[in-house]
Parts: sequence; C-alpha cells; structure tokens
Amino acid sequence: MNTSIPKHVLAGAEAFADYRDNQKARIDVAQEAKARQQGHQVGISRSHESAAWHVAGEAAYIDDMPELAGSLHCALGLSPVAHGRLLSLDLDALRAQPGVVAVLTAADIPGVNDCGSIIHDDPILCDGEIRYLGQPMFAVLARDRQTARRVAALARKLAKVEEAEPVLTPQQAHALGQYVVPPMQLLRETDTGGAPQAIAQAPHRLQGTWEVGGQEQFYLEGQISYAIPKEGGAMHVLCSTQHPSEMQHLVAHALGVQAHAVHVECRRMGGGFGGKESQSALFACVAAVAARKLGRPVKLRLDRDDDFMVTGRRHCFWYEYDIGYDEAGRILGAEVTMVSRAGHSADLSAPVMTRALCHFDNAYWLPNVRMRGFMGKTNTQSNTAFRGFGGPQGAIVMENILDGIARQLGKDALDVRRANFYAKDSGQCTPYGQEVDDNIIHELVEQLEARSDYRARRAQVEAFNASSPVLKRGLALTPVKFGISFNVKHFNQAGALVHVYNDGSILVNHGGTEMGQGLNTKVAQVVAHELGVAFERVRVTATDTTKVANTSATAASTGTDLNGKAAQDAARQIRERLAACLAAQHGADPASVRFVNDEVHCAGQTLGFAALVKQAYLERVQLWSDGFYATPGLSWDGAAMRGRPFFYFAYGAAVSEVVVDSLTGESKLLRADVIHDVGQSLNPAVDIGQVEGAFIQGMGWLTMEQLVWHPKTGALMTHAPSTYKIPTANDCPPVLNVQLFDGANPHDSIHRSKAVGEPPLLLPFSVFFAIRDAVAATGATGCCPPLRAPATAEAVLDAIAAVQTRL
Repeated sequence: MNTSIPKHVLAGAEAFADYRDNQKARIDVAQEAKARQQGHQVGISRSHESAAWHVAGEAAYIDDMPELAGSLHCALGLSPVAHGRLLSLDLDALRAQPGVVAVLTAADIPGVNDCGSIIHDDPILCDGEIRYLGQPMFAVLARDRQTARRVAALARKLAKVEEAEPVLTPQQAHALGQYVVPPMQLLRETDTGGAPQAIAQAPHRLQGTWEVGGQEQFYLEGQISYAIPKEGGAMHVLCSTQHPSEMQHLVAHALGVQAHAVHVECRRMGGGFGGKESQSALFACVAAVAARKLGRPVKLRLDRDDDFMVTGRRHCFWYEYDIGYDEAGRILGAEVTMVSRAGHSADLSAPVMTRALCHFDNAYWLPNVRMRGFMGKTNTQSNTAFRGFGGPQGAIVMENILDGIARQLGKDALDVRRANFYAKDSGQCTPYGQEVDDNIIHELVEQLEARSDYRARRAQVEAFNASSPVLKRGLALTPVKFGISFNVKHFNQAGALVHVYNDGSILVNHGGTEMGQGLNTKVAQVVAHELGVAFERVRVTATDTTKVANTSATAASTGTDLNGKAAQDAARQIRERLAACLAAQHGADPASVRFVNDEVHCAGQTLGFAALVKQAYLERVQLWSDGFYATPGLSWDGAAMRGRPFFYFAYGAAVSEVVVDSLTGESKLLRADVIHDVGQSLNPAVDIGQVEGAFIQGMGWLTMEQLVWHPKTGALMTHAPSTYKIPTANDCPPVLNVQLFDGANPHDSIHRSKAVGEPPLLLPFSVFFAIRDAVAATGATGCCPPLRAPATAEAVLDAIAAVQTRL
C-alpha cells in the first residue's frame, strides 16, 4: 500500500513543527522562567516524579518487591465453559500434584463470597453456577508460580460441569430482556408531543442501527496482589489497584473482619485505564483468603492470557436511533436506544451507562430527546471501567448521526456540527438539566479550523480522490465536551496528609493512586507552590489506607482535582501556622508573611524555609496537617436522571487526515491536529503527554482493537498480543500536533486547571470519521458508509462493498 505523505500535509507538518518549536521555546524560556523567578511551582513543565527511576529500572512495582520467607504463589483454575453448573471438582487429584501446598474453593472463604463493587452479584470463586468461560473455580497454592499455574491448568480435566447454552451478545440479551440492572431512561422534551412528534414533523429523518466494539485495557503491569498476614488476624495487601479503599472493604468482607484489620497499599501501577478500579478485587480477595488460611504470604500475579480471560474491559455498545432534522442539519428530535454488553454481573455497568446517556449530546443542543439504556447480561467477562467510562460510547453515536445527516444533505460535516453546537452564553441545558455555563467550543473549533487549514485541505482531499482510483483520502474534524466529576455525588471527596520535618523536607500522602499519569507529580507541585519551596523538597508516598481513609477511586479524571485540593488545604494550614509563628516574633501581621523560593519574608527580614521550620518546632508549632476537599455544587437524582452531576466541562477538538487502500481495506493516519482544553495547566508537559497518549489509545479502540468471542463456546479468541492488536509507535501519525487551549477554568478547580485523563480519548473520533470519509469517496455522492467500529481492514472492505453495491 502506498501511503506516502502528500505535499500539502508535509508542508503543513513543517509549519506546525516550526510553530510547536516556537511555542515550546516561548513556554520554556519566557513563561516558565518568569514563573520560576516568581517562585511558582505550578504551570511549569516538569518530568514525571518517577521518570528517572522508570528509566533506570529502579521504580518498584509489586512483583519487584522481595518476597518474604515462606511466601506462596497462587494461580486460578478457570472454567472451561461459558454457562452451566459446576457439578464436582477432583480436589484430591489437584492436592496430590507435586509442589502443591493447598487448593482452595468457595467453601474456604470465611466471610462473604462476593467482590461486586456496587451490587453483590459477583462471586470471588465459583459457587456452583458457571457464568463465563474463564471464571475462577478454585485457587492453587504452591511454592513457585510455575507449579501453581501448571496445576491450575488441570481445571479442564478435573472439573465436571453441566453445560448450558450461553448468551453472548448484547442483542441476544436485549431480545431476552436479560439485564444486570433495570433499564434507564433519560429524556428532555421542550415541545408538545416531545421527541416522537418533533421527529415526525421534521423536514428530514435519519434512522439506523450501529455498533461499536469494546476495548481491552492492556495495562503493562497485569493484575497482581501480595497478601501478608499480620498479628491479631490483620492483613496487609499490596495491590495494583486504582481503588485501595474498595479493596480494603471487599477483602474485609471476604475475611469476615472489620475494615481496620485490612491494610491496602499501592505505591504505583504499571497502567490501569479503569481496569484496576473494581476488578483488582477478585485477586486481592483470593490472595488474602489464602494468606489467612495458610498463615503465609501469598502472591497472585496473572499471566497475560489469564488476565484477558478473567477480567472485563470497555463495554461494547449496540445502538438504534431515529432522528429528525431541518435543512441546516439541526437536530429537532432524537430517540436512541443503547444496549451494552455488561457481562455476567453488574460491576460498574450502571454508572457507565449513566455517563453514556449523559454524553450523547456531546457538544450539541438537543431540544427534544429520548434515550434508553439497557445493560445486557451475557455469559462473558463482566465489563468494567475504561478511560472515558461510557462517555466515548455515548458521544460517538451522536457524531455518527451528524456525519450521516451531513452526507444526506450534501454538506460539510463540520458545518452541520457547528449548526448544532450549544450556543454561547445562552443558558442552554443538557438533556439531564445541567446548564452549559462554560462553553468554549465555538472559539476552540474556530482556532483549530484555522490552524489546521481545514478548508483548503478539504478541497485538496477532494481533488486527490477525483484522480486516484484506488487510494482515497478522508478528512474529519470532531469536537469534545466531557463532564468532570463522578456520577455519584459522595465519591467527589478526597483527603491528604502533609508532614513537614524539622529539616524542612516535606512528605505528602493522599488518597489518589499513581498509574503513570503524573498525579503525584502534580500534587507535589501544588504542595511546593503552597509552601513556597522547591519542588525537590517534596516527596509523595504510597497510597495507604492506614494514612488516608475512605478514599474514592482514582478515576473519572478527578485524581488531581480532588487530591490536589485536599493536599493544598493541608499545606495551607501548615503555612498559616508557620506565618503566625514568624509574625509573632516580629510583631507583624501574619498575612504579610511571604513564602517564595525556599525563603520566608517578614517585616523586611528574610529567613530560609528550613530555618523557620526548625524555629517553629522549638516553639511547639504543629508541623503536620490533614486536608480535605469535597467538590461543591453537585447534585444527582438517579431515578429521574436529572441534576448537576459535573463540576465543569472539558472541551477539545481534533482534525485527522487518513488514506485508505480500497483494495485491501488498510488505513493510515497521516496527520492529526489537536487543540485541547486543560484550563490553566498545572504541568503542560504532563498534560500534552496525556493528550497524545489518549489520542493514540482512542485511535486503537476505533481502528484496530477488535474483540472476538467464539459464537458457540463463548471463548475469547483475542486473548493475547498475538491475537489482539493494540497501536504501536508505528501506528502514530508522522504529524501529530497537540496544542493546549489558552484559558483558565471559570470554576474554582485546583489553580483553575482542568482534568486531562479521560476527555482527550474522544479526540480520535476524527480518525474514525476521516476513514468513513475516505470510504464514502469510493461510492456515489451523498452515500453514508455503514462502517462499524473498530474500522479494521475487514470492516472498511465491508463498508466499501456496501457503498459500491448501492452505486
């Protein structure tokens, strides 16, 4: 396939490269130098706090930690069928295997056999009913990991099961009325007769069905827990998890003890992406139960294949929609049904669907809309959180609808999108009743359209396609509006501890978890800024349930918003005590004391920060403090699906240009231009890295990461890197321009920044619709290619065949 980069793309690439170099120089040399001179520690590009340790191989993950004497290794025996009953298990044969210390089943769990995060419907080990192929039935404990895995693999031979017909797809579950929780409905109808009448009376109508696949988190560090029994029945669990407090509670329930007897610790994860929010629980519970039973430390680390087979992933969605619109492409009425593959248990499927329904509008005003969400119960792994948490699945169907409207009207899709944008300063509300009071989508898209030279490139793409019979190019610009906060109000809280030692060094502990996203780096910057000290004075320790209790998951893009504010609160209290101590010595107003550049200024005198700390210690001033933060102004009525679930919205937009080989179905991203809103960035380098990473991860979801289950047995066929394709460095476009939008958050977030974890994953919608644009070029004018996601080569060829058949 000839994917040479066209001249106009190269020219634009050179221009953007120069622009980006200039921008970097302007930020690094001018703004950041000035910020440093003024003693600022936020708004400065700093490397990840563990970057040097990562590069040197010194960053310790759980499997790197020295194993205590007597440690055992655990492996899980997995169900060989997708649905049925476990009739018997030859435990004696398993226990007789060389090197085996013990074999545990559900009967050995002293407390509750459940690890469900919201609804208690998820057994730790199979208790009779087999729910999916790969479900853990028993745990093997051995002196080494290989022996444990070898014996666990005998499950297929030594388990007697009664097989039943599995339900494998969301469409099957929907047809049977089989759901993990009751269906949801979200509607907003401004006209008499509501959405159905608005659709019926509209000048134009678009109806259809569509589907988008799921996505494997594919974290580099797999699921792992190391449980160490302590005195008095206590348990210390080292767990790769985004939610230590939930692990604490679920382990306590499994052991039948109180929460204070369980200590969960996580220094860092090798990636999470949502896959370690709730689903680390099963492994933490099994390791802890085994450690309690045997009185020895137990490590449970999954093999990659087993990780795929046991854990869930992003929900795939199936949609049915009916849309009425006018001559400009403005949507007048919309009805949409969303059906997700929840898997065998509820897990987080309900809040994922809630967020999908709340993001169907994306950046667009919908006067009349009816949405219904169904979470199909299937005999597959229980699907769970994934970066975006339902938001991408909700927003992408809207983009598919608008792209279809534009093609039916013969208009540029950008013009149709712009016609539907929320109006600026209009007081317009989302379908769930929240006012869009921080709308910047108009100016952001206008900037991107100009900087990417969208209109000229559109003409060049059309000219190329007119003269190229095989290779076709496509171009698309798509916007993002993403709500920031947990759907559930009480999760929007955080705590932190800050200790200042009498040598002036600072130790911080907070409830968030570090998974490579730079959370600890930003929190350390916030604390250093609040105390007016050098970044190097601050150290952030492992997330620990014995230090900060009742924490929320590091998820929903809220890690820095919540924990940064809590740490700032703690540091502020210490600064005020130090200021009062120094002011008292000089007879000055404490408010006049300034902390900057490791120095403290008061009444014309200057004192080093460390010297002041030592004086304060001698004066018996408290040099540690706890901090707390709760996001203000949130409300949500889950039954009515109304309220203000989000503190603010993050915005963004991307332009992508692709080339498609119409003979093979292969596609290649040639160039992507991005402008993304992170408010007043705490760390531009980290934020740009997050945007770039999210863009490539989202592109992988929509173009190549295809999950396939055997249609009869329910076996996941794509269960390893050999069969499941994720994007690599070779899949990154030769031109990727990422620009941070210049503007502070109007809401009182931490230093007026905005969350950056999840929203940019929606930016590569532009890649998918650029591919659809290229496919459309193979057919008649105005055709709407039935391209499914992911747009693999096979899906592209199917769409090309469909449009050419119609031609």
